Amino acid sequence: MQHHRINFDKYHLGFFGKVDMRHYNLKRNQSFCPTVNLDKLRILVSEQTWVNATKNKTGAIPIIDVVQSSHYKVLGKGKLLKQPVIVKSRLFSRRVEEKLKGVREGAGCPGSLKPHGGKFIKCSQVFFKKRKKEKEK
Repeated sequence: MQHHRINFDKYHLGFFGKVDMRHYNLKRNQSFCPTVNLDKLRILVSEQTWVNATKNKTGAIPIIDVVQSSHYKVLGKGKLLKQPVIVKSRLFSRRVEEKLKGVREGAGCPGSLKPHGGKFIKCSQVFFKKRKKEKEK
């Protein structure tokens, strides 16, 4: 051991020597996945859009693009929105799937997820209920 090495070992422990395995081409941000809960989806759309959607009787539904607001995954905490909406996101948690599971059949939507330009659209439960009532009339 040289003199500077003794000093380094004293104050910077573990500086010299081989430690752990080397991982070539490590991509550190592969697991980067910002999330948003169901109860926070309303914040992602402007208030004017909500006012227009409630006034509009033609059935125009606001589209919430979660990826555009820098979130990739929708989590199932909270309740679904009372207003019918269409949510676009890359990933949906198991709880969100469970909350929307029973309303898929017979609603005019073959599955809960539809591909849309590399993203997926998930139709909200209220949207399906509203369509069922319109079909019965």
